[in-house]
Amino acid sequence: MEAVAKLRNCPMSARKMRLVADTVRGKSVEEALNILKFTKKEAGEWLEKLLLSAISNWEVKNDMALSADDYNLFVKTIFVDGGTSLKRFRPAPHGRAHRIRKRMNHVTLIVENRVEIEGGEVVVEEEEELIEE
Repeated sequence: MEAVAKLRNCPMSARKMRLVADTVRGKSVEEALNILKFTKKEAGEWLEKLLLSAISNWEVKNDMALSADDYNLFVKTIFVDGGTSLKRFRPAPHGRAHRIRKRMNHVTLIVENRVEIEGGEVVVEEEEELIEE
């Protein structure tokens, strides 16, 4: 069972956000939260909130009110796309103007469990066996 959380129009360039997103890809949720909590970059704060939102989405998605700690959640995928840019002009010498681009990004984060849920949910480790059948 997987859950998705999206962050739209985050006022930061996608390149800066990708630097932090690459550090948590594929990690367990506990390890990813520790990494994001102690990251000095501003993107760490945004991604920490997003990861907590994805965890709560996973808990709500399961009707059995399961705890995320018992099912070994991990960050399955995380990717950052560029968003719109606010364009502004700044005065420059000799009567010219330089363009300023205030960039934004969109982040999508998916968490999934590694331990099987009692209702017969397929886990990541058993996917290979099901594909062969």
